[in-house]
Amino acid sequence: MIDADGYRLNVGIVLCNNDGRVFWARRVGMRSWQFPQGGIKLNEAPEAAMYRELYEEVGLKKHDVQLIGRTRDWLRYDLPERYIRKHSFPLCIGQKQLWYILRLSSEESRIRLDCSERPEFDAWCWVDYWHPVSDVVYFKRQVYRQALTELGNYLTPGALSTSPHDSLAASRKT
Repeated sequence: MIDADGYRLNVGIVLCNNDGRVFWARRVGMRSWQFPQGGIKLNEAPEAAMYRELYEEVGLKKHDVQLIGRTRDWLRYDLPERYIRKHSFPLCIGQKQLWYILRLSSEESRIRLDCSERPEFDAWCWVDYWHPVSDVVYFKRQVYRQALTELGNYLTPGALSTSPHDSLAASRKT
């Protein structure tokens, strides 16, 4: 769904483990990494979209996670000019996202990247909480910073690193 201003309605998912590290996934066939996210369908509630995307992209269901919180308002980012499909209708100029933070409550082995016809990711790892801000594609950085800042308030004090430049976790899962 694209709103009247040209933003695609979307949900973003920050999945954390008990150590306060976050799930970080590599896009299929690319070198870019990101959080799970996806579009909201017509007449679909944002929370329902979040659980649908969680399953399609990460293989987890509602009973595998604990919903900790959500951003109060929509966060937006604009697409760079070269990514805007000028001849599509309605024209999409960016994303308008509600972000959710979840804690994995099942075993890590429940994570699967092959639960949709066209998987989004081909590898994943746990990274320090602030790592994604410096590793995501440049035009999403401000939204990631905003989302992690707001959602970090839901975690217990001391559960996340205060440095936005923490290094990538040593082990990656494929």
